[in-house]
Amino acid sequence: MTSNYKIIIPMAGLGSRMRPHTWSRPKPLLYLAGKTVLDHAIEQFDTLPGLSDAEYIFIVSPNQGEQIQEHMQTIHPDKVVHFAVQEHMRGQSDALLAAREYVHGPVLIAFSDTLIETDLDFLRGETADGVAWVKPMPDPRRFGVAETDASGRVTRLIEKPTDIKNNLVLVGFYYFREGIDLLKAIDTQIERNISLKGEYFLADAINLMLESGAHLKAHSTDVWLDAGIPESLLETNRYLLDHGRCHCDINDGELPGVTIIPPVSIPENVQLESAVIGPHVTLGEGCKMKNVVVRNSIIEAGTQVTDMVVEGSLIGRNVILEGKPDRLNIGDNSWVTK
Repeated sequence: MTSNYKIIIPMAGLGSRMRPHTWSRPKPLLYLAGKTVLDHAIEQFDTLPGLSDAEYIFIVSPNQGEQIQEHMQTIHPDKVVHFAVQEHMRGQSDALLAAREYVHGPVLIAFSDTLIETDLDFLRGETADGVAWVKPMPDPRRFGVAETDASGRVTRLIEKPTDIKNNLVLVGFYYFREGIDLLKAIDTQIERNISLKGEYFLADAINLMLESGAHLKAHSTDVWLDAGIPESLLETNRYLLDHGRCHCDINDGELPGVTIIPPVSIPENVQLESAVIGPHVTLGEGCKMKNVVVRNSIIEAGTQVTDMVVEGSLIGRNVILEGKPDRLNIGDNSWVTK
């Protein structure tokens, strides 16, 4: 099967770990290495066979879809996108039930705040019922893992194992040859009330598929990035800039008093005066920087920073900052002055 894939990206949730930024927009629209997190998530599928025929299904919270829909129409107008609403936060399996009408045929599932690097071309000839992407980790005990037999076939998924002998950590990226089979397992999960603290987890549904004889493979990735908390977002920004996602439209040699230390992501309409920018800095459209040093930070569109040293910081859109050096985590439309 090389066409008509359904690419499902669950993104419902309050985004509480990324506040204050998520008070004003969904977490997938946060800025990262010159694009939104969602743009980077979509790029994970660039090697999918028959990508031009694929359909995207975004599972969103109530009142969340409008901004994401506007973004997709502006940045990705060629893509076919469907929206499903998860009314109540009852876990990953419940989210997929909200998108039931679209979950048929071959499906890929990727959660919006984790990013991996993988070549999907092998799915062109894949005959297994499903594939779970994993990353070997020295200590997997705070994650979910895939237990495999000698042939590499997954026998069960284990949430937060008590030992480290099964170190294939699940990264939140899955393929299923037939989405309806997954839905049948989720229906059984709901009927049996297999849940934890009121949430239905996808791993439990997959285990029901395995118990019914489904053939699931584990596929390793070396790169697994997190965009779900501030510290990890900055770490992911550094990685992406270091690995070719940098783009600078400004020549510091033409700007007296301005030094740019790569890798950075800077669009052409940024204004810089008496500034040292970089390394590992992402600036948004229309930023204005004067008398500043900025390192290891993401500063979003329309923000103005004056007379500051900024390091290890996340600064939202249309913020005004003036004053002393600081480490900052400031949401949209804020101001801080001395």
